[in-house]
Amino acid sequence: MISIFNQSKQKTLSLIALSSLFLVACGSDNDLEVEPPTPPPPVAMAKFEVNVTNITNDQPYSPIAVISHDDSYSAFTIGESVTAGLELLAEGGDNSSFIQEASDHSGSNIQSSGSAPVGPGGSDTIEIEMPASEANLLSVISMLVNTNDAITGRVNINVSELASGESISLRGVAYDAGTERNTEAVGTIPGPADGGEGFNAARDDLADQVTMHPGVVSVDDGLTTSILTEAHRIDNTVILIRVTRTE
Repeated sequence: MISIFNQSKQKTLSLIALSSLFLVACGSDNDLEVEPPTPPPPVAMAKFEVNVTNITNDQPYSPIAVISHDDSYSAFTIGESVTAGLELLAEGGDNSSFIQEASDHSGSNIQSSGSAPVGPGGSDTIEIEMPASEANLLSVISMLVNTNDAITGRVNINVSELASGESISLRGVAYDAGTERNTEAVGTIPGPADGGEGFNAARDDLADQVTMHPGVVSVDDGLTTSILTEAHRIDNTVILIRVTRTE
């Protein structure tokens, strides 16, 4: 009986030992290093240089506003009223509210501004970067500051098919923002020809819509109350824009 008991006891101890080894072996799996998940690939970026050249005789531009957006956003539409932000830009040359409006719009992803006005014959280059998947349209807007409310630039420039190193060149005309009468009177022009107040919250232009600008009618043309001269005339195209994709 004792030997049988001892044999049984030894078998039981052996089973316990094997079970312990099994548990230890199973537990060791928890100590294995788990490989971290593969990080997502980096977002492909698209970089652009927007070069603007002033091709007027004596119409400085206000600092250039550049907006990257999809087709749900529009800087302005001919025949429609401008926003309050664009009114401020068109009458006073201040693009900060216009850029903020774009920033608040779901269809706009990147906004940028030139740092200074651009004089006749001068140029400025604004760099803009965005995810390549969002590189769709660009709008470029500025004020002709020796006017009451003239703006220029181009809207909805399609850059989605530009490859790195490719460029597109465009010319732009002058538009009348339709928010201020084109009196050209002393005190109403913000540019160096007058140094007037520029922006006025009252919209006294009966049109109140964007149209092609009719041109400057200066004192040399018989408008005796005008502060402007023939040097400030707006002829045909007034701006040259070159967009280059650099990456």
